[in-house]
Amino acid sequence: MTTLVFGHKSPDTDSTGSPILWAWYLNEVQGGNAEAVLLGEPNTEAAFMLEKWDLPKPRIIEDVADDQPCVIVDTNNPAELPANINGADVQAIIDHHKLVGGLETKGPIDITVRPLACTATIMVDLMGDDAAKMPDWAKGAALTCILSDTLEFRSPTTTDHDRTVAEKLAADLGISISDYASDMFAAKSDVSAFSDAELLRMDSKEYGVGDTKFRVSVLETTAPDMVLNRKDSLMASMSDVAAEDGVDQVLLFVVDILKEEATLLVPNDLVKTVAEKSFGASVSGNAVVLPGIMSRKKQIIPNLAV
Repeated sequence: MTTLVFGHKSPDTDSTGSPILWAWYLNEVQGGNAEAVLLGEPNTEAAFMLEKWDLPKPRIIEDVADDQPCVIVDTNNPAELPANINGADVQAIIDHHKLVGGLETKGPIDITVRPLACTATIMVDLMGDDAAKMPDWAKGAALTCILSDTLEFRSPTTTDHDRTVAEKLAADLGISISDYASDMFAAKSDVSAFSDAELLRMDSKEYGVGDTKFRVSVLETTAPDMVLNRKDSLMASMSDVAAEDGVDQVLLFVVDILKEEATLLVPNDLVKTVAEKSFGASVSGNAVVLPGIMSRKKQIIPNLAV
């Protein structure tokens, strides 16, 4: 039976590229039968990666069947996974996020969770000497994932090891990291084709603070005005998206990669309170700039308070 490899819903670059990498490893090195799949449409940067390295877009699945063998990457949160994940046969987890709890497995499994910025970094480590066998497209995908998750080493999640692995991959490929990252971020920043609801869900994760459920959305961009010029319509769409998704509020952080700051849209008093209690911000309008805030995993989620 084919083992499905997938990341989280609303797949970003790491949750698109890492399943492809690990499926390659399971098939070509381990001699298994694995398929990379997605839990939604990849974002614009992930789509850029697929086109750049001539990779077919993995098929999108809605759920997993009972006893379906699978490997989970780039998450361990049941809220970000198929509804029947606890009915599937989860065989491994490879991740770099905090443990959330709630996953149930059929038996003992391999779990690798490391404090690195990117799942692809962990995968290169796990491959060991076999990482040298990666074809250029796999090295390119891994490099794209690492540069995406580290925001070209600007994110506070970046470790020296992430940088070392990325620089080795770039050297193998003969690629300039700065030039390539600029192309990646340009692709990520072009969100003109997406509706407000699509933007609010594009790179988002559900997270609860006490009894309050949030959809925490982050848009990383080198052209923040492309998003902020739509802030009125985005805020107007938040209530509908929240109702459809079963959460109390959408939080939208627009991360300016170059200025290394985030702008949080403030549509109501609840978000105003979140901004003040979580980040010590002084709010006097429908948006607030949060200097130095770039990482949902390390700076936003751990600090959320209501």
